[in-house]
Amino acid sequence: MTEPTRRPATPLHTVVDRADPSGARFDRVDPSSALFDRALGAYLGLALGDALGATVEFMTPREIAHDFAARGGVHREIVGGGWLKLAPGQVTDDTTMSLALGDALLSGHAQRRPFDTGLIADAFVAWWRGKPVDCGNTCRRGIVRYLRDGSLQGPMADGDGGNGALMRNLPTALATLGDDEAFERVSLAQARITHHHPLSDAAVIGIGHLLRAQLNGVDADTMAQHTRAWAAANPAFRFEPYPGRASAYVVDTVQTVLHSFTQHKRFEDAVVFAVNRGEDADTTGALVGMLAGARCGARALPPRWLVRLQPQTLRAVTDQVGALLALSTPLTPASTAPP
Repeated sequence: MTEPTRRPATPLHTVVDRADPSGARFDRVDPSSALFDRALGAYLGLALGDALGATVEFMTPREIAHDFAARGGVHREIVGGGWLKLAPGQVTDDTTMSLALGDALLSGHAQRRPFDTGLIADAFVAWWRGKPVDCGNTCRRGIVRYLRDGSLQGPMADGDGGNGALMRNLPTALATLGDDEAFERVSLAQARITHHHPLSDAAVIGIGHLLRAQLNGVDADTMAQHTRAWAAANPAFRFEPYPGRASAYVVDTVQTVLHSFTQHKRFEDAVVFAVNRGEDADTTGALVGMLAGARCGARALPPRWLVRLQPQTLRAVTDQVGALLALSTPLTPASTAPP
């Protein structure tokens, strides 16, 4: 597949100022750095995919094509609505749980309790008590268990094979760049508060390492090699040929995400393809947006989508990116390839 011609990117300060006159801040790290651009692209990409996909969550591809017949049968604009009746630009648990995790990681370092799983669990409780627009059953069950007995993980359970731990792990990747051991340890700790299943574990670690490689700026050929090598080593997640399901089962989610990411080089094309598969469209959209956003960088994200994101989401995401990167150690060549 040939790389499409890239249009000049709209300056990101212009986009954010237009959407949020109060001024989301970019001054925690150098906004001109390539790493910051990729990291912000990943986090904003996650939020954009979430906001776009939520409109068609739980629909089938045929239902989407019918409902959007006047627009060529394709859903491609951030308009809100859906079964959650969201406002345009509003995000769901994919983004808000990520922000809760990011806050916990930052709070832990401020309190000299770095990567404290108890603080992460407490953040999930606070998020849940804040009445989010949506909360998956497995996430709810894990949070209630923690409130009941204080356990930071439940026993391994067949019902824990959903995508809820995967969808929120981006802050861990940012906070542990350059430290593979810390990344894997914290990723599994946050995951098992609500999801304890080998396929969930594998997806959280595997997709996280792919994200870390993309954040470190590997080229397209190397990224494709990493992606296919990981799928070959974890055959449950093989996505070629694409099976075509996009449910909340973590295998279906990962297959849709990797197919969308590898087959569509442009950010918008990758995210639009994923969400138009329907089913758990907010999460597949968020995860494709995360990977594709890390690939293209924040300054190449679609401006018409960015200005639709709610201002509080823009502020929270932007502030977290700089702060989380400040926790990480410098990347080294050894950290560019997934183990």
